Amino acid sequence: MTETLSTFEIVFQILFRFWPVWAAMLIVGGVSYMYRARLGLYGQLYDGAIGMAGLAFIGFWLFTALFAPLIAPFDPIGVVPILKNAVPGSIDPETGNAFLLGGDKLARDVFSRMVYGSQIVLIIAPAATAFALMVGITLGLPAGYYGGRMDNVLSFLANLVLAFPVILLFYLLVTPGITETPIPYTLAGLFFIFPMIFFVTLFYTRYQARPQFMWAAIAATIVIGSWVWISLVSNDFVVQALRNNGLGALAALFDLDIFKIISIEPGQLNIFVAVVFASSPGVFRITRGLVMDIKTRDYVAAAQTRGESPWYIMLWEVLPNARGPLIVDACLRIGYTTILLGTLGYFGLGMPPESPDWGTAIKDGSQLLRLYVWPALVPAIALMSFVLGLNLLADALREESLKD
Repeated sequence: MTETLSTFEIVFQILFRFWPVWAAMLIVGGVSYMYRARLGLYGQLYDGAIGMAGLAFIGFWLFTALFAPLIAPFDPIGVVPILKNAVPGSIDPETGNAFLLGGDKLARDVFSRMVYGSQIVLIIAPAATAFALMVGITLGLPAGYYGGRMDNVLSFLANLVLAFPVILLFYLLVTPGITETPIPYTLAGLFFIFPMIFFVTLFYTRYQARPQFMWAAIAATIVIGSWVWISLVSNDFVVQALRNNGLGALAALFDLDIFKIISIEPGQLNIFVAVVFASSPGVFRITRGLVMDIKTRDYVAAAQTRGESPWYIMLWEVLPNARGPLIVDACLRIGYTTILLGTLGYFGLGMPPESPDWGTAIKDGSQLLRLYVWPALVPAIALMSFVLGLNLLADALREESLKD
């Protein structure tokens, strides 16, 4: 029987392990509060308890993900056989470190897995939501502004995706077999085009009077976007395709380390593609509705009278005035995506079995739930607290946007 810590010692050591998080939250929160009057919408959140609570929850998990190697006492997939299904506070006799929140059925530290699981959530959920916003906004702006045939075609495609059963759609897109096909790479490559289109158009419409800066910004956008696309979502697929077609020299070029600085696991790529594909139509419909309302305003008519181009009006007159509902929707979608990641992990889809993501941890812990509750309870509370913070932040942003 292994030695265990008391409840007070467990709580104290958990709080102490998070010291980088407390320090970062104190510094960022203090500076933000001091300069809240200059920080616009973000600064206004510090005037209400709901906004501060939402920021506290989100900030806690954000800094936990950043400082995970400092916080976690064990490797998230490391095994200490003697501590299989260990109770919270059990001490490793070799190292003297404690399984602060117990061990799971494979003798892995539940606390360390919870900490490292935050990294997976905070990489996939915000990134997938951001790309869904880029796709939805890029298509929703011209659909709502121009109307007519363009609106009919894009709305039909959006409704077609929305009409498909969501659970079945995600199941099809994250099954392991689809990784062997070019479908996730093709869709990911397609989605990466939209941010490039968005920012190229943004710089072109805004800085035509400063052509040197405009072309430099456009070139930087294309170069950085292409590099990220190759290294993040398509490098392995591109290299293999080039080799299969007898282009070994070109494949060797794309196989250089410079194209491997950013990488994503195939399972995570599938989830990323599934979330963007399923979320973009919803963002499209919200953007389209907002644009159809805002384009009738007087300041839009004034811009049209000045002879501004349609895309300038959409990006610099209409979109800034639609930011409130879109920001609120983004916060809620990150929460939905987090829950989705947990659901997919619970069903064993997308992520590898040893992954410390919260959904997989809940699934592993639930198999012995009647005997050992802590392996499933800890990641479930983590998931719940992060989603709660996002919902509180969305409520606060909604209230502030209504004041505008």
